[in-house]
Amino acid sequence: MRLVVAIGGNALLRRGEPLDAATQRRNVVTACRAIAALSPPHELIITHGNGPQVGLLALQAAALAAVAPYPLDVLDAQSEGMIGYLLEQELMNALPGREIVTLLTQVVVDADDPAFRHPTKPIGPVYPAAEGERLAAARGWPLAADGAGWRRVVASPAPRRIVELAAIRRLVNAGVIVICVGGGGVPVTLDANGRLRGAEAVIDKDAASALLAKGLAADGLLLLTDVPALLLGWGTPTPRAILRATPEGLGAQVFDPQSMGPKVRAGIGFVAAGGRFAAIGRLEDTALVAMGAAGTRISREPPDLVLVGD
Repeated sequence: MRLVVAIGGNALLRRGEPLDAATQRRNVVTACRAIAALSPPHELIITHGNGPQVGLLALQAAALAAVAPYPLDVLDAQSEGMIGYLLEQELMNALPGREIVTLLTQVVVDADDPAFRHPTKPIGPVYPAAEGERLAAARGWPLAADGAGWRRVVASPAPRRIVELAAIRRLVNAGVIVICVGGGGVPVTLDANGRLRGAEAVIDKDAASALLAKGLAADGLLLLTDVPALLLGWGTPTPRAILRATPEGLGAQVFDPQSMGPKVRAGIGFVAAGGRFAAIGRLEDTALVAMGAAGTRISREPPDLVLVGD
């Protein structure tokens, strides 16, 4: 099967962990060992998030007062190169002899997308309330509540087209494992003359991964995170894990718009567009999630919703 494997940025830099390179590499080693179990027999295209990483790069850029802060599209490209390098190297270590490349990927968004006026995408660390208020005032950042703290939010426009899609397809058809569309890709718009211009945004990785999976006619879309499955009744005394669901059955449920919501929308959209299946589960369970033996599997096979214990 041809699988697009999307790794959450929080799975590579987990909450509460130090934001240093050594911590991220340890997590990347774990991720790559799990992903390597899929190859062979599957064709793999790997994407990843960048929320914690691009926020860290923004903080580092802002610390140099003599230089204007770099725009988000440039920081997105930096995070795509940084994370892609770590993934590529550790996958090569896990799969000796395989051809693996990281491709810096531009993703076209609409310049008039309403998301530019209503930022919702959290990036960077979680701040205590007082520290968040200070940073918001000093740097002009919009912030939103995240658990007990606050986090910077930026525009997250919908991905419309992957600029390098044809090149990615040629590489995959040649048997290369491709790491691409990192952090949702580098957001770009088209001006009146058809020229590409960087956009001040961070694209949702799950939405961009679903767009990539559709464009490559992938069989499956794996959305890997740090939770074992979708939960029905999350936050209640009796939550139940969702094992299987159709797009219609899952679409009738409500999920947190900042955590599971984007993954659910991406999985539903991919299957509704003709994909064989999408699955949401833990990074550590990658092989089982691909087989349908762990996580939540979305497909057109009835019934509409199967819960643990049914």
